[in-house]
Amino acid sequence: MYNKKLQKIFDLNSIRVGDLIKIEPNNIEGELMPKPDYSNENTIIIKLKSGYNVGIEFKNSTKITKIKNININLEFPKSDLKQNKSLPNISLIYTGGTIGSKIDYKTGGVHMLLKPEELFYEVPELSDIANINVENLFSIASEDMTFIEWKKIAEHIVQIVKKNKDTKGIIITHGTDTMHYTASALSFMLTNLNIPIVLTGSQRSSDRGSSDAFMNLICSSYIASRSDIAEVGICMHSSSNDDYCSFIRGVKARKLHTSRRDAFKAVNDKPLAYVKLNGEIKPANEYKKKSDQKQNTIDAKTNFDNKVALLKIYPNANPDIINYYIEKKYNGIIIEGTGLGHIPVSGAHKELRFLDNIKKAIDSNIIIGITSQCLFGRVNPYVYRNLRLLSDLGAIYCEDMLPETAYVKLGWLLGNYKKEQSKELLNKNLAGEIKERTEFDDEFI
Repeated sequence: MYNKKLQKIFDLNSIRVGDLIKIEPNNIEGELMPKPDYSNENTIIIKLKSGYNVGIEFKNSTKITKIKNININLEFPKSDLKQNKSLPNISLIYTGGTIGSKIDYKTGGVHMLLKPEELFYEVPELSDIANINVENLFSIASEDMTFIEWKKIAEHIVQIVKKNKDTKGIIITHGTDTMHYTASALSFMLTNLNIPIVLTGSQRSSDRGSSDAFMNLICSSYIASRSDIAEVGICMHSSSNDDYCSFIRGVKARKLHTSRRDAFKAVNDKPLAYVKLNGEIKPANEYKKKSDQKQNTIDAKTNFDNKVALLKIYPNANPDIINYYIEKKYNGIIIEGTGLGHIPVSGAHKELRFLDNIKKAIDSNIIIGITSQCLFGRVNPYVYRNLRLLSDLGAIYCEDMLPETAYVKLGWLLGNYKKEQSKELLNKNLAGEIKERTEFDDEFI
């Protein structure tokens, strides 16, 4: 609530929360918003036409003018999706994230909703695309996701498909920060997949004018209901404009920007397809098709060994960190090397050489996989002497894998296979994570 001084000024001018006002001398117009509990007591919160909220400090020289009455609804509106027997049936699994969020006016932060149906109020177009069955699995931020949630999502997908044999596809709403980890996990966990599994989210909460939530939902619904793809992927904005989305293979997708709407890109690959708001789907890559898969044979291998680490190499890194994982009895380590997969092994400072520590880990039966923090491009164990030294020890160069994908893959392998078999499979293509040729994203034509 606003303090008594500000509330008195609002009352004298018949101003209520939601009204369009003008603040001078700042010369700013916008809707008066509720005041967060933890903001400065003299701050006025205004929602600009762009959808962004700004705080303006009230001073003795500040003049507030009411422009227009607007009745603002602080409750997130709800809407039921209409059912049409002539449309394909898909399911939406809600797990939380910004796509299901709205400003919490008590704290001023973004708050996750508990009822996923609230997503559909501003997307009536969905009723003309497919019949959507909403499943509220859980509501958590993606940074809180673990292998336990990956397992639950995979098992729930299998339940839906086996229970509803006419399901054409499944959408999973998910926070963007770790969406590519979950997409990788589902790519390995789900076997005999014969429908598209579409992960989507948004960079900006649903009540912001620049939100990407609604377009991402629409495009995801088209992929889930109308495409012939039988893979796991991420469907998000392909550019910062509202022109089309990319559907990217789950093991090749990476979040590359903190806030842009086109944060997700295909790395060393092309998207599987592009999709426009009008439902036009343009294939852009080879992919597994529904017609190539047996019907209703989907299953899941969901075990995961959490004793796997993802380690980044940097100048001055201390190799003693390897000893920590040995002491804690880890079973695998994925190392993000520099460039082609370099790790300090022969520098002038012996205490910063990793070679002996990595040998000790391999001798302790820990699988060591090496990727590159460059992301784009491939690692190669044969170009430089230091690379060969590591390879000769038994380190496995994950030639064409993102660090996150390699980490998830190794944890999944160790959860479902014996260690020697896991070691053999780490550098084998299982879900499109390894390609013979490196490709790059093309613009939608």
